[in-house]
Amino acid sequence: MKNIGIITSGGDCGGLNGVIKGAALTALNKGMTAWIIPNGYAGLYNLVDLKALTELTAERIEQIPVYLAGSEAGNSRVKVSKIKDDKKYDRIKEGLKKFKLDALVIAGGDDTGSVVKDLSDQGIPCVHAPKTMDLDLMPYSVGGDSTINRIAEAVRDLKTTGRTHNRIIVMEVFGRYAGHTAFRGGIAADTDAVLIPEIPVDFDVLYDHIKKAFIKRIENSDVHAGTASVVVAEGLRDASGNELVDMSSEPDSFGHRKLMGAGKYVCKQIEDRIKKDPEIKEFMKRTGQFVESVYEIPEVREIRPSHLVRCGFASALDANFGLEAGAAAVELAAAGKYGVTVASYQAGKIEYMAVADAIVQRHVSESDVAMYESLGVCFGRKPGQIKPEMAQISGVPRRVY
Repeated sequence: MKNIGIITSGGDCGGLNGVIKGAALTALNKGMTAWIIPNGYAGLYNLVDLKALTELTAERIEQIPVYLAGSEAGNSRVKVSKIKDDKKYDRIKEGLKKFKLDALVIAGGDDTGSVVKDLSDQGIPCVHAPKTMDLDLMPYSVGGDSTINRIAEAVRDLKTTGRTHNRIIVMEVFGRYAGHTAFRGGIAADTDAVLIPEIPVDFDVLYDHIKKAFIKRIENSDVHAGTASVVVAEGLRDASGNELVDMSSEPDSFGHRKLMGAGKYVCKQIEDRIKKDPEIKEFMKRTGQFVESVYEIPEVREIRPSHLVRCGFASALDANFGLEAGAAAVELAAAGKYGVTVASYQAGKIEYMAVADAIVQRHVSESDVAMYESLGVCFGRKPGQIKPEMAQISGVPRRVY
């Protein structure tokens, strides 16, 4: 094996440049050459038409900061099997042959991983480095920790404006099918409530929790100032368990339609209950806030940091894991182990699993939810009972998240 092609696919996030750098440096150390295939699977499909690829020499690798989020290789959302070209796989193989690429290192999430499996089944040698800020793959994935930190920072910072204006802040973050980042980011910022796809929401329970926290803080403040915050994952499901999807939108190549706005939906649910609650008017009067027909109820504001939670800088954990995953992917390719996902590379041991197993969706554990409910965090339901199991272990505990 002499030449490795590196692809990043799907969404941007912290740690992707670590994957590129780890893979490229490992290739150099093994006497190989690494090349960037730009723009994800779109670039792979069009490889045969490209005039040249960027070689990752030692000098070029030096220009890729491991601490920056995003991807030096670029990304795209293209599902190869959906390309209307009967000879698409032959076309890809011709592109690989043109540039003498022996194998591919591909970083991405479950959608990307499904294409890795598809390519492997077509005889295209590739190894999958797990990447998704949603953390819904079976192994830990590049991007999760960076996003959790960004969410926590945003929720924490918004408390200053919430307290200044006595507002209830609802922040909607990414997380379509799994609420890991909303969960961990909200917890780390001491938010009052976290709403995730895994737990159908009872808005009466949510409102009661938020109302009590909000009123207590303002009434206990010598300047009558306070706020309450809710973090909601975009994939929130209503009481019937239905996803809030805009059915008029066109699905992307992976079949995903646009979501309608979980944050706005939560704001309306809270506002509707505030308007009907006779205790709110008395609370506003007691705290000197009530102004007839002008300022009768507290404001509920929706914030959507959107792509701000996946850009900027990579966390230290993601920079480290990215380097490890990239290095492990090249080692696996050199050993002829294709169609697999890197799980970890620690203490000189590379762990991997079949891509099909790695991309099975992992959700927030209800036991973890129950534990945090016992600490006072609301998840939009009445808290359940927690009965932890206890077990003594030996060796190294599992990785966080």
